[in-house]
Amino acid sequence: MAELLTNLARRRTVLLASLLSVGMAATACSAPGEDRSSAPKSDAAVKTDLGTAPITLEMYAETGFPLAKALADEFSKQHSNVTFNIREDQFTVIVENAPRVMASDNSPDIIRLPTMVDLVKDDLLKNLDPYFTAYGWDKFPASQLMQLRVGENTRGTGSLYGMGLGYSVTGVFYNKKLAAQVGMTQPPATVADFEQLLAKAKTAGVQPIMQFNKNTAGINFPHQALQNQFGDPTQVADWIFQKPGATFDTPAALKATQTIQKWAQAGYFPKDANAIDYAGMVGEFQKGNGLFMFNGDWESANLDKGMPGNVGFFLFPTEAPGGKHVAMSAPNTFGVSAKAKNPDAAAFFLNWVHTNDKAREIAVTVGGSSPGGPSDLPVPAAAPNTVLAETLKASQQLGAENGAVDFTANATGGIFAAAITPEMQKLIAGQQTPEGYVKAVQAEYAKELSR
Repeated sequence: MAELLTNLARRRTVLLASLLSVGMAATACSAPGEDRSSAPKSDAAVKTDLGTAPITLEMYAETGFPLAKALADEFSKQHSNVTFNIREDQFTVIVENAPRVMASDNSPDIIRLPTMVDLVKDDLLKNLDPYFTAYGWDKFPASQLMQLRVGENTRGTGSLYGMGLGYSVTGVFYNKKLAAQVGMTQPPATVADFEQLLAKAKTAGVQPIMQFNKNTAGINFPHQALQNQFGDPTQVADWIFQKPGATFDTPAALKATQTIQKWAQAGYFPKDANAIDYAGMVGEFQKGNGLFMFNGDWESANLDKGMPGNVGFFLFPTEAPGGKHVAMSAPNTFGVSAKAKNPDAAAFFLNWVHTNDKAREIAVTVGGSSPGGPSDLPVPAAAPNTVLAETLKASQQLGAENGAVDFTANATGGIFAAAITPEMQKLIAGQQTPEGYVKAVQAEYAKELSR
């Protein structure tokens, strides 16, 4: 889930490649501002010339995130022979539908990827290595593409199977007026400080956290934020990347789940969180119903329009003072179906998204996220004194601290829909224990890996 932040033109060495890092960054060497999207390169296996013949690209995207359509519309303006037919669904629906849709004779050319390992294992995703060579994606920082690689039944190494439409970061949005009302003068420095603010808000009659939990487990955002701080985030990343021996059943995950249970019992989440979907959460937050909202930078531009000047953003605080920030950060991943009718045009579009000046601007202003791409291309600036500027600044900080971790929801193709969402809903409703939650998620994970 993911994509929408924006901000200050930052130094090219920090361009969100480092944000998606758990590894090293590579350097780039092409002229700043150059639009490489239409520069053909020879490759025996692929065609990088879009041509002039009419093309219809079928895209399967996620409901509620306007970036994909905005990019598609601009692409069609620049390349009049290409039109898009876009189908949208909720993320959990895409999780369930992706294998069936991609195996059909009407498989989309470009699809929002809920996960990659299972799709690669089933030969449903196109290997993008030929395009990596043809388009010179070696100019992208290596760490930017790391999460999009799949090796021998694991992620993080191997061939490239996806690209990002924006590279996002998550954290906590806050209502500035309500923050002043409860005495918050600056973002909390520790988890304990954050919990004190939750208690103050509750005492003052202010809803502490506005969070959705219907259809998809929005409360997994604060859960993983806590889990990332209560233990070694490398263990979380290993589990997501399906490293041998990795487990969800850890003291950090249990402590995070116990904390979520405590927050739910204290009324820090809405009583009807299990009946609130994503759009409902954002709408309630914009109405002033909630001090905090755990979400991603993809919502920045929308909040700047709906609550101008009244929204702030911070990375979730550390457990100990002065600790390292860790946050869920990942590309809004799209791939090309193995049965795509127009794979070359789809790859051309994915390259254009990263390298065209207007596309990069849209990634920031509509998506609220870093556009990624070659390290030497500047990030379009966000307007000053906006939450978009704050989220881009936060992504820069996270990159500098090397604290990006993927979403636990991306661990397997079915983990989010089959375990995290229903078990989190039961936990919030008082029908599941923290111990039971952790074991249920790990059991589903093991079940899926054994298939």
